[in-house]
Amino acid sequence: MLSQDSNDDTEDVSLFDAEEETTNRPRKSKIRHPVASFFHLFFRVSAVVVYLLCELLSSSFIACMVTIILLLSCDFWAVKNVTGRLMVGLRWWNHIDEDGKSHWVFESRKSTPQDNKTISEAESRIFWLGLIACPILWVIFAFSALFSFRVKWLAVVIMGVVLQGANLYGYIRCKVGSKKNLTSMATSYLGKQFLRQNTGDGQTS
Repeated sequence: MLSQDSNDDTEDVSLFDAEEETTNRPRKSKIRHPVASFFHLFFRVSAVVVYLLCELLSSSFIACMVTIILLLSCDFWAVKNVTGRLMVGLRWWNHIDEDGKSHWVFESRKSTPQDNKTISEAESRIFWLGLIACPILWVIFAFSALFSFRVKWLAVVIMGVVLQGANLYGYIRCKVGSKKNLTSMATSYLGKQFLRQNTGDGQTS
């Protein structure tokens, strides 16, 4: 089903059926896409390691900066186009229509009994752990570079925050839906907590 958010020109759709895997393997912790799992972490972890050890690895700031930016760019492309689709069945992208209007599309694989059996819990943990942890590290690096007056590194760490933060935001939107859905989820959660608290108070009294 295709639904479009008129406020920010975003679409939430189901991931194309042709690439759905419908094998009858049981849901377990086995890593079904080892190569995708490896590269999901390799580029982003390598960028962090090079940033931390750049002064030991090379005396050239330009060489370190180019290496880090290349690793971040490879990570952005791999996570956005490959690992998210294979590991958790999510994908986000942008397209421009005939009128020149930009549309953001957030795709998620249809939830079916067969699809649930093929999802690897281990891959899901690896995906979300890497997706969340590394942007947090780059935010810490940004504040560290700012407060230690390492101005020349600010462009590098900001690039890390932007590229990896964009993937994090995109996949969160894929997972939970549009902004309207985010608002309704928060409202529903608060309502349930309020009712649960009132129910508990009524029973104790």
